[in-house]
Amino acid sequence: MSKKAFWITILIGVLLIFFFVFVANLISVGERLRSVHVFLEYGFYGLAAILAYILILNPLRIIFFAPTFSIDALDDEKKSARIYRSAAKNLLRLDNITEADKTMLRENFNDDILLPKAIKKVFNGTIRKQIDQTIIANSKTVMVTTAISQNGNLDMFAVIFTNIKMIKEIVQICGFRPSYTNLAKLSLNVAVIAMIAEGLEDVDFSEMMPSKVGEAMTDLPMLRTATNSVFQGISNSLLTCRIGIVTRKFLFADNKLMSKREMRLQSYKESFKLMPIVIKEGLTAFPRSVAAFAMRPFKKKKDPLTDLSE
Repeated sequence: MSKKAFWITILIGVLLIFFFVFVANLISVGERLRSVHVFLEYGFYGLAAILAYILILNPLRIIFFAPTFSIDALDDEKKSARIYRSAAKNLLRLDNITEADKTMLRENFNDDILLPKAIKKVFNGTIRKQIDQTIIANSKTVMVTTAISQNGNLDMFAVIFTNIKMIKEIVQICGFRPSYTNLAKLSLNVAVIAMIAEGLEDVDFSEMMPSKVGEAMTDLPMLRTATNSVFQGISNSLLTCRIGIVTRKFLFADNKLMSKREMRLQSYKESFKLMPIVIKEGLTAFPRSVAAFAMRPFKKKKDPLTDLSE
């Protein structure tokens, strides 16, 4: 079996595992709803099918059917030049790159030496900034969602759905997808962080704190729960941030715009570089969401007679 066939098999296997886990959880919930009313169960399955298309099937369709931009070191110069021109045409169709980028691509379109440099400049400029913004936004979503949910299964599915959505958005921004080999590696990474997200529910982060801080958190259950929630969210968002960066690095590696060694080193550096922004934006949203949810039962409702008198 060739290396490519092996990784495609891995990709199919991971997707099937995701599918069976998803279906098993749906059936479990559906059986509980059946005890209330059978039509409630059918309605739940119908809603789940719609959400599965929106959150899983359609993003995967967009990812898999996007063009790939891969340069083989064994290709001759003419074939490589054709691939670069095809890539430039694809970039010119994008609405998210600037007119200056498009002008640069058009001016160097027929230059076999300058065109790869122009494409690299577009990737490292406009496209990279937009991808980083997408990574930050999705990492923040994972942070807030998994911090609030406090349920291992929900955390797992939140991580899976958000990472699939993030990869889809990155593909749409740059106009290309990673190779099937690298998509398989990404799927394994997503599977691992989904399992980590589920397992973090049982981790008590107060035990990892200095003794005095841990004792204070043990004496204050609410503070302990809130701290555990925040740390779970931050841990999951860090892993999601790395998935996004690795996705971008895979695109650059496929295009021979970056070596594998550079990709490994920079993915670690950049994930920690983006995390302060993710944590800052996530923490500003997290307390408001939790406070609004926690205080909802205690909010005093207005008396209808008082409203009429006003």
